Amino acid sequence: MDKLEALLGRVKVLTFDVYGTLIDWESGLNLALQGVFDAHGVRLAESEALQLFARHEAEVGAGDYLPYRDVLVETLKRVAHDLGFEPDEDALRALAESVGDWPAFEDSRDALLRLQRHFKLAVITNCDDEHFALSNRQLRIDFDYIITAEQARSYKPSLNNFRLALGSMGVRREEVLHVGESLFHDHVPARQLGLASVWIRRRQGKQGPGATPLAVAQPDFTYPDMRSFADAVLGVGVRGEAGLP
Repeated sequence: MDKLEALLGRVKVLTFDVYGTLIDWESGLNLALQGVFDAHGVRLAESEALQLFARHEAEVGAGDYLPYRDVLVETLKRVAHDLGFEPDEDALRALAESVGDWPAFEDSRDALLRLQRHFKLAVITNCDDEHFALSNRQLRIDFDYIITAEQARSYKPSLNNFRLALGSMGVRREEVLHVGESLFHDHVPARQLGLASVWIRRRQGKQGPGATPLAVAQPDFTYPDMRSFADAVLGVGVRGEAGLP
């Protein structure tokens, strides 16, 4: 019995990060940011724009809790300040409202549907209830548990979000496998709490760290996308329906 098969034998719930793992937030975010930059004659490569955004968003999210719309607005203000311009209210509103337009990765829905036959599915996401509902119109998945930053009143990598999730799901830590793209937001806190984790390494081969700050963590498993992860899970002979061994 290999490591993955042994782990899956006790896992009841797969928990997922959303933005970066299931939803292509970097493409959506960069499109929104470049629209603001173009209006002010600013030229910034995607890798630089995302890295600048990541630094400021992490700082804003680590402070007193703000709704995610306000996090996006404050982050854009700080990014614009660094670049020497001041965004108008229309630009700020457009970024805050762009979340629902960020596209799902093409493999997310199919992989989730396949996995849902064998496990309960949950999301632990750094957004408000409203934003996740908009994004889930693209995923079209009936998740068993939805834990948002709005409910936790904090943002990952805060351990509070994961503790709230564990309490809401009513399962032991060893019965959870957390799946996410961001080492900073997901794998560092998951490992601190003793949760097994899977790294969906969407940025493999791309320049720079993207829209998340650099971090060091050791996930249990790494796959390039959700399809590969689902193939690996279902390839070890998982049986039964959701929550059953």
